[in-house]
Amino acid sequence: MPCPGGGCGGGPGYKTPLDAMKNGPREKILYVPCIQPEGVKATKPDYLATVDVDPESPTFCQVIHRLHMTEPGDELHHSGWNVCSSCHDDPELRRDHLVLPSLGSDRVYFIDVSNPTAPKHDKIVDPKDIHGLGVSTLHTAHCLPSGHVMISTMGDAKGNGCGDFVMIDAKTSKVTGLWTNGKQAQFGYDFWYQPYFDVMLSSEWGAPRCFVNGHEPQYVYNKETYGRSINVFSWSERRLLQTIDLGEDGIAPLEIRFLHNPRKPIAFVGCAVNANVFRITKKEDGTWFAEKAIDVPAKKVEGWAGPEMQGMITDILISLDDRFLYFSNFLHGDVRQYDISDPFNPRLTGQVFLGGSVWKGGPIKVIEDKELKEQPELTQVKGRSLHGSAQMLQLSLDGKRLYVSSALFSPWDNQFYPEHVKNGSFIVQLDVDVVNGGMKINPDFLVDFGKEPDGPVLAHEMRYPGGDCTSDIWLDSGNSE
Repeated sequence: MPCPGGGCGGGPGYKTPLDAMKNGPREKILYVPCIQPEGVKATKPDYLATVDVDPESPTFCQVIHRLHMTEPGDELHHSGWNVCSSCHDDPELRRDHLVLPSLGSDRVYFIDVSNPTAPKHDKIVDPKDIHGLGVSTLHTAHCLPSGHVMISTMGDAKGNGCGDFVMIDAKTSKVTGLWTNGKQAQFGYDFWYQPYFDVMLSSEWGAPRCFVNGHEPQYVYNKETYGRSINVFSWSERRLLQTIDLGEDGIAPLEIRFLHNPRKPIAFVGCAVNANVFRITKKEDGTWFAEKAIDVPAKKVEGWAGPEMQGMITDILISLDDRFLYFSNFLHGDVRQYDISDPFNPRLTGQVFLGGSVWKGGPIKVIEDKELKEQPELTQVKGRSLHGSAQMLQLSLDGKRLYVSSALFSPWDNQFYPEHVKNGSFIVQLDVDVVNGGMKINPDFLVDFGKEPDGPVLAHEMRYPGGDCTSDIWLDSGNSE
């Protein structure tokens, strides 16, 4: 039986990942940040959409609530919670606030979701409190076992690279300072901590001034402007211990995910530019090591900016039982599923195309493909063509439903997929075979953000009220090791 409020006799969330997978309720709503197509130049504010995903509901696949932000130009990005499963041992805490950082404005919204279908504003962190620390361009929010919220930064006050972490008291919403003691990472993006091994790993995009206006190729292969490293911190000492250079195969390592079992010192990171996944493991001497685990071949093309098109991995996630790894190829348009039961030998078990740039009959012609004999048709769901591409991913707790949204970052969306921006984002659902592996499109599921009351918007990340496999970090593995 599911436990009230998502807890099982303790604090927020679940004691272990498998508890969440086995005992968590089926998701009925999604929280989705909706970004105005003009990004930071917008005259209308972004908003948080509450989407009904209960197939028994009369409003299935519809936006049932919209909470507009207080100012235009935020570019809402990767949300987190005031508390989550890492705080499970504290029965006095409740997961009742969604934390929304803004990549464009550096404003942070604490959204009260105690009424799950009608979120409301509570507290707002002013950008001045962020900029006063000498950092900017907020990205990922995670709750900590201490009761703080930690948000990664990508820039300094001038838009140069700066990988640090802002600390906010989850109860008061007050900024308390920066997390890192001593040297900062050159660049920042995502992060994941594992106290059992006294480690936090962070990834890198680049200097914000070099990507906030769109994809500018002249910056990509320059080590001074685009990242290619994994940063290893001591969790207890908050010190940068090691920087792992991934080389050109690892330019722009973005989403980073440890296996959910906190006793397994293995993580994966998707690297955008050359479409590779690296595996990061701990060596016997206590240092960490990275090696390429999955390589998506480039396609030789005509009608593109260059003679080859890489996949551009923009999101990855791992199922709660650590069996399947999923990622999206933003340029090719496919979502992939790999069996990582043996994490040192990933095995492709599923692939579905959802738009992208290489569909049959499209403006870009593929002249050589190392994987496919022919290119896919432009995908349609419920009569709508999926202009745009697979981007953000979210998996149901039981692993049977994979939700896919289509917006990356408004300047890049406008550059790569103008028809997507014109028509608005979509969310589709893939049904997952959790026994044999494999995925297929649910033909009855479509959330169409081109039909919003004030015009098309860009739908980004997805969250459930009770937490999910990308926002929750566990401290207990469920065994006595």
